Amino acid sequence: MSAAPVRFGLVGTGWRSEFFVRLARKLPGRLTVSGVVTRSAERAAEVEASWGVPAFRSIDELLADPGAPGSAGSQESPGAPEFPGAPEFVIPSVPWSVTPEVTKDLVRREVPVLAETPPAAGLEGLRDLWRETGGSGLVQVAEQYPLMPGHAARLALLREGVIGEVTSVQMSSTHLYHAVSLIRHTLGAGFEPATVTARSFTAPLADPLSREGWADDLTPKDASTTIALLDFGGRMGLYDFTDNQWWNPLRGRRMVVRGSLGEIVDDQVVRMADPRTPVESPLVRRRTGTDLNLEGVELHHITFDGRVVYRNEYVGANLSEDDLAVVDLLCRTGAWVRGEAPEPYPLAEGCQDHQISLAIEESARTGAAVTTTREAWAG
Repeated sequence: MSAAPVRFGLVGTGWRSEFFVRLARKLPGRLTVSGVVTRSAERAAEVEASWGVPAFRSIDELLADPGAPGSAGSQESPGAPEFPGAPEFVIPSVPWSVTPEVTKDLVRREVPVLAETPPAAGLEGLRDLWRETGGSGLVQVAEQYPLMPGHAARLALLREGVIGEVTSVQMSSTHLYHAVSLIRHTLGAGFEPATVTARSFTAPLADPLSREGWADDLTPKDASTTIALLDFGGRMGLYDFTDNQWWNPLRGRRMVVRGSLGEIVDDQVVRMADPRTPVESPLVRRRTGTDLNLEGVELHHITFDGRVVYRNEYVGANLSEDDLAVVDLLCRTGAWVRGEAPEPYPLAEGCQDHQISLAIEESARTGAAVTTTREAWAG
C-alpha cells in the first residue's frame, strides 16, 4: 500500500467512533483520523480535547479543503488538533436508523463509505439503501470477523481444501449478522436463498462482566439463547448465541467446521494422511510476552504443520485479535480506495448477512421456518 497513512473520517461520537480513533492512534504510520462530525459544539470541544482529533459540525466541513478561503478548516481555534487532510473514506458510526441516510448523503457526494454493521436496520431499509447506493460501488461494510486471526487461519485452510468440501459449520461465538458472515464465508455460500428454523429459550445465568466492566454480582439473571438451523440447500449452518456471550466469561466460543475429508474443531484439524491414517494437527499461535519473553504482548502468527497460515502485519502495536481484524479492515479499505486492492467487504455481502440474521429473528419469534428471497444485491 502507498506509504502515506490512510485518512478516514467519522460521523458520530459514540463508543464505536472512539474505538476507531484509538486504533488509529496505535498505528500512526498506517492510519490517521481526518476528523469527527458531531452536531453539538460542546461535544466537539470534548472530542478535540480527549480524543486529540479535529471535530466538525457538518460533513461539509469534514470534507472541505482546509486551505480554501472561507473554509472551516482555515479558521481553526488556537490549540485545535491539526487537520491531516480530507478523508479518503468516511465511517458513519451512528445509530442503525441514521446509518442509511448518512451513507446515502456521502454517496451523493461521491465519497467512499465504510458503513457500520448492519448497513440498515430492516429488510426494507436494506432494499432502499441498495437502490440508492448499490450501483455506485462506493459502499463497503465494516464486517471484521472473517479477518480475525483464528477465523482467517481456518478460512485459509478451507480454501486449500485441507478437509475437502465443506458441508456444515456450527458457530457459537458472536451474534446475528457477524455470525452469519462467518457461516457464509466458511460454507462458501453466496447469495442463494437460505431456509432458517430458529428457536429461543431463557435460562438463568450469572452475568459478571459486560462492556461497562465487572458487575461484582453473581446473581443469575434470565438470559436468552437462540439456536438456528440455516439450510443453504445441502450445506448447513448451526447458529447458537446467548445474550452477552462476547463478554460473559461463563460462556465460551466454539466453532466446528465439517468437510468431506475431515473437520476443524476450534483450533484442532483432523484429516486423513492416507486411506488408513487419520491425523490431527493444531493451529498454533505464537504469542509473546510470557515469562521472560520481552517482545511485547501480542500475537505474531498462526501455524499449521509448521507453516504460517496467518501473519500479523501490525506487530508492534500490541493489539488484541479483534483490534487486529478492525485495523486490517481499515487498511484494506484504504488500499481499495487507492485502487491498490479489491473491495474488503462489499455492501451486497453486508446486506445478505443481515437479511439472514433478520430471518433468524423472525423464525425465533414466530416459530415458523423462514426462507429468504433473492434480492437485487444478489445480481
